[in-house]
Amino acid sequence: MNKAQFTFFVFVLVSVLDIVGVIFEIPILVYIFKPLIILSLLFLYVFSLPKRLKWYVIALEFSFFGDVLLMFSGELFFMAGLISFLMAHLLFIKIVISRIKKYSLSKVIFSIIPFLIVFSLLIFNLKDSLHEMLWPVIIYGLTIATFGVVSLIDFLNTKSKKSLIMLSGAIVFMISDAVLAINKFHTQDHLFEISIMITYVLAQYLIYRSMILEKNND
Repeated sequence: MNKAQFTFFVFVLVSVLDIVGVIFEIPILVYIFKPLIILSLLFLYVFSLPKRLKWYVIALEFSFFGDVLLMFSGELFFMAGLISFLMAHLLFIKIVISRIKKYSLSKVIFSIIPFLIVFSLLIFNLKDSLHEMLWPVIIYGLTIATFGVVSLIDFLNTKSKKSLIMLSGAIVFMISDAVLAINKFHTQDHLFEISIMITYVLAQYLIYRSMILEKNND
């Protein structure tokens, strides 16, 4: 077993243990293993390739800090975590935009429509309960929707496996964050908490897989 294989095992293990902690409401498991999910994914990326993309490494670092900050209660920690993930998504957007070699108005419009609809429906249903968090959530929501838009444009251009996996990661990430927003600001449900964690881990892993394919095809 080489370093990459061992680190992948660690990533799966800590992810499962964190999800078990969420399912059975065991806080000690969550506090121990949630921060290790992105750390293990970061090491997995480092061990998987001889040459890494620095922007993706920094995006994972922001994701790590976002995870840690969101483990604590209070609006200050939530805002700080939101900003950390906002920075991560801006870097994801930068990475995908660098892949796009050409644009067409029809593809841009086609890509914007589905994500704009989802974003608008979410904000419409949450707006009355967001209060002072309305604009931070709008800004964050537009950012992650943009991640989806550029990923769809890239896929429509290339139809490649790496672009499909990145698009899948963006969509799953958007689902995860949408459920998180619903759970925090509208209707709290333990099943929401479980689905948030499962989709989050899957989204991060899909983005990682796309990054591996990109470097392997260079």
